[in-house]
Amino acid sequence: MIILDSPLFLFLLIIIPLIIIIKKFSNFSNSGPVRISSSTIVSDTMIRKGKIKNKILSLIQYFAIILIIVSLSRPQVVQDLQEKNIDIVDIVLVIDISSSMLATDFKPNRLEVVKKTAKNFIQQRDSDRLGILVFAGESFIQCPLTIDKDVLLSLMDEVSVAQQSYDGTAIGMAIANATNRLRSSESISKVMILLSDGSNNAGELDPSTAADLAKQFNIKIYTIGAGTNDDVSFIPGRGYIRNEIDEESLRSIASKTGGQYFRATNSKALEEIYSKINELERTEVEIKIYTQYKELFGWFLIPALFLTLGGNTLERFYFRKRQ
Repeated sequence: MIILDSPLFLFLLIIIPLIIIIKKFSNFSNSGPVRISSSTIVSDTMIRKGKIKNKILSLIQYFAIILIIVSLSRPQVVQDLQEKNIDIVDIVLVIDISSSMLATDFKPNRLEVVKKTAKNFIQQRDSDRLGILVFAGESFIQCPLTIDKDVLLSLMDEVSVAQQSYDGTAIGMAIANATNRLRSSESISKVMILLSDGSNNAGELDPSTAADLAKQFNIKIYTIGAGTNDDVSFIPGRGYIRNEIDEESLRSIASKTGGQYFRATNSKALEEIYSKINELERTEVEIKIYTQYKELFGWFLIPALFLTLGGNTLERFYFRKRQ
């Protein structure tokens, strides 16, 4: 948008019609019989050229005056600019991939429902860095912290239940591994979302000690216990297994680190839990709006000076030679 900082100067444009009026009255008062010697011949062509010369010089003069007046009014380009300061949240999704995650109390099974829900969560996070860590008897980084959603979604699709040789539930080691990924983060908020359907039965580190370690690095842990309230669940090709969610341990982990514990007994409940966590860990965006001004008077003043100089040059050298 273009504005005028000193628009009152535009009233000076009245000078132009005043100059025209004054010139007409001056020409009228100076008109009268002109005596010439018989040896001087004034043709119509010479008179016409003289009038054209005067018109050209007058137009140049008027345009120069207009440009000077406009430059005095200080035209400016005004642009509203926004500066965004985004406090990025670093989030590691810690997902249990032990064989019990094949239980069919969530359709088609627990792991597939968790993957689908986690993917929806990823798609809702803008500007944040997310990572994926999976664990059974051992823990593995499926995807390091990244803002590339396509990579996250692709690698989430590849998550599968651990091989039998790695089966188990090493919650403590999973927390320690995720903490190692988050501890050097410079983000204002560091979050871990840990989902498990069992109790810690593998690894060299107990969950409580791992939670204390995460707390030292200001890492908040949300914990989710996944599975129905039934005593047993069915796994195709294996039969029934006991549901052994260690809710007390998961509550303790969340409490120590400033997070929350949630229990998901069905697919809808799991979706609601991830939605709630998504709301609790919102990315803070601070928007500063400021106005930028760019002066344009030079675009009018410089052409005015060239017009004035050009008019004087035409009058002194070109038109005189042609008289």
